[in-house]
Amino acid sequence: MSSLRLRVPDTAAGERLDRFLAGLPEVGSRAAAERLLAAGDVRVDGAPQSKSHRLAGGEQVELQPPAAAPAGVVGEAMDLRIPYEDEYLLVVDKPAGVVVHPAAGHATGTLVHGLVAHDAAGGEEADRPGIVHRLDRDTSGLLVVARSVEAHRRLQNLVRRRALEREYAALVVGRPRSRRGTIEAPIGRDRDDPTRHSLDTGTPRDAITHFEVEELLPRHALLRVTLETGRTHQIRVHLAAIGLPVAGDPLYGKPRELGLERQFLHARRLAFPHPMTGDRIEVVSPLPDDLAAAIVRARS
Repeated sequence: MSSLRLRVPDTAAGERLDRFLAGLPEVGSRAAAERLLAAGDVRVDGAPQSKSHRLAGGEQVELQPPAAAPAGVVGEAMDLRIPYEDEYLLVVDKPAGVVVHPAAGHATGTLVHGLVAHDAAGGEEADRPGIVHRLDRDTSGLLVVARSVEAHRRLQNLVRRRALEREYAALVVGRPRSRRGTIEAPIGRDRDDPTRHSLDTGTPRDAITHFEVEELLPRHALLRVTLETGRTHQIRVHLAAIGLPVAGDPLYGKPRELGLERQFLHARRLAFPHPMTGDRIEVVSPLPDDLAAAIVRARS
């Protein structure tokens, strides 16, 4: 894409450089402006400037406009809960009931549509800009999302190296025989039911799940679950396979257990080295109200 050259109007005198850039249609947001400045893709009268640089009016600004959002995905304004963000990435706390990316029957209103409006970017799949990992529609909790091609590449590398720590809270029906355990069993699409994944599959992929008991309840157990791999429905399939189905799970367990309208599964902690700076990032999400209420019922 060719660079953009323009003259700062006198009416912009005194305005911060990042705010001025964000108001340009070719840039469109403060986050996108900050990424351009951080990458050195902006010159004011031929020289780089900080985002807080005050314009005088009359300067010549040259910049490389950011790549447009992928065709077919139009940003939609959404009230997203974002506990962490910077110019390279963001961590979003996804509510239950929201599909992560477009799929059959979900052409609009997905998390990706909201993230595109919040400058998600990166990756080779046009319908999943910025997406590095995903959560099931009715699983709530934390996802890390890239805001550039390079950040996406590096985050994917963290996933491959298993340096992205993902911790879930899962309430299961039944009581484990031991305080902790590891389930190592390949998972793939079920041989007989294409809506399910299982250990009985013709397309097995390695899957490893660790769990530890946090609280034993009369008929349930609250587990801390961590993943080494990220297969579709992995936690739900693995726990059901050892006789501890996730409470409320309509596909692999008992629907409406404890009054739940969805499975009791919440991605409550993400920790990883920042892909650009190396700083450790750790984000925690509290249990949503519906899951907290189910715990109260399980205790009684």
